[in-house]
Amino acid sequence: MQTRRISTRLLSAALIALVAAIVPAAAQNPSTSLGASRAATDVPKIQFEKYTLPNGLEVILSQDHRLPIVAVNLWYHVGTANEVQGRTGFAHLFEHLMFQGSKHTPKDSHFQMLEAAGATNINGTTDYDRTNYFETVPSNRLELALWIESDRMGYLLDAIDAKEFANQQDVVRNERRQSVENRPYGNAEEELVHLLYPQTHPYYASVIGSHADIQAARLADAREFFRRYYAPN
Repeated sequence: MQTRRISTRLLSAALIALVAAIVPAAAQNPSTSLGASRAATDVPKIQFEKYTLPNGLEVILSQDHRLPIVAVNLWYHVGTANEVQGRTGFAHLFEHLMFQGSKHTPKDSHFQMLEAAGATNINGTTDYDRTNYFETVPSNRLELALWIESDRMGYLLDAIDAKEFANQQDVVRNERRQSVENRPYGNAEEELVHLLYPQTHPYYASVIGSHADIQAARLADAREFFRRYYAPN
């Protein structure tokens, strides 16, 4: 699955530096600054409804009937910042496990079921403070998408065993090799984050994690992680 190549925090730091460089020039030309301010505030408003289900799940619904499709995006408020010492990369590793089947969906059937229903944009991403899973489906297959999401939210542990866990450890370690170690400047983000935050800070570790920590993880860790963080509330 995808990990964010450039963290939001690094981007924020770059923007702060850019603003610091622009402000003196804008101050010399007030009319330019005023025009830029108006443009910055001219943001389209998106109508939405927000409510909470009896089980604690927060729902945000934005209706747009121009096309007969529905974008489903489920966010869990857990990410790299919630990892314990010696388990860097675990939130991302767990994201991979969420695509390996659940109690009522056979192994490796997640993508097959959705694609057979005409779904696109099926994936998940991990960041420091959240993990999200998403797909876009024809509007008449929304019930299927929600059922699949609910089944892995409630019954993932029924389908995960030690063999599958070890397989995903290998997959994630290979992803680190491809995205970090075998790319020019692939470790630049890690090094920048280490300069920005002290070692005790929740944002110090990279989302992808280290080989040692990924390999040291155990199936029992995944079970505890799921029970603690993967719930509708």
